[in-house]
Amino acid sequence: MGEQVTVEVLTKQGCHLCEDAVEVTRQACAEFGLTHQVVDITEDQQLRELYAEEIPVLRIDGTVRDFWRFDPVRMRRLIQEALDSAC
Repeated sequence: MGEQVTVEVLTKQGCHLCEDAVEVTRQACAEFGLTHQVVDITEDQQLRELYAEEIPVLRIDGTVRDFWRFDPVRMRRLIQEALDSAC
């Protein structure tokens, strides 16, 4: 399975929820043979303005799909839906 879906976790330093979200994302992506990107919003003013109160944020193919606490079951379903629509 190729890289058909882009999975990003928007984070900021010192955020314990972010650490948990990155781990949930890593595990879910690994099951689908995908990689994920971790984007620190402190490096991007626009992202800080958009998401400062919702960190961590899950984006799949550029669309916000979840924030704060990532549920592993929901994430797997969202990734599967994205893969199905990419075909």
